[in-house]
Amino acid sequence: MSTVGNNTNIFWHECPVGRPERQKLLNQKGCVVWITGLSGSGKSTLACSVSRDLHSRGKLSYVLDGDNLRHGLNKDLGFKVEDRTENIRRVGEVAKLFADAGLICIASLISPYRKDRDACRALLPDLSFIEVYMNMPLELCEERDAKGLYKLARAGKIKG
Repeated sequence: MSTVGNNTNIFWHECPVGRPERQKLLNQKGCVVWITGLSGSGKSTLACSVSRDLHSRGKLSYVLDGDNLRHGLNKDLGFKVEDRTENIRRVGEVAKLFADAGLICIASLISPYRKDRDACRALLPDLSFIEVYMNMPLELCEERDAKGLYKLARAGKIKG
């Protein structure tokens, strides 16, 4: 018996088909490519481009886009520090499942706190988490600001 949260009657159920068997079937190694950076830095654009390239090479991938996830899985979360942490935790857990299934999971989200990204990295076996930081100048991000977040921030209407 194990304890998960407040429950003491939850057990991990092992299946005879595991990560190695799924990877062999797909002829690829499951992993997480975690793309982070400022809003407007090109995270989603890069994620979709990488996914398209992998698909053309016969590799199975899936993009977990931060904005898209806030329409469903994370729609109950805001942008306070604790909500951002929970957002990243949830995405990390889903990404881990995709990688375990043998997929190349491309997570594309701002994820500003290193401790949250490190917690996601710790969920995966060694070398299965690849972090990519979109090191773009703030001026370029502001030019690409499709959501108008920088304009709102400079006007003092949003913080953080």
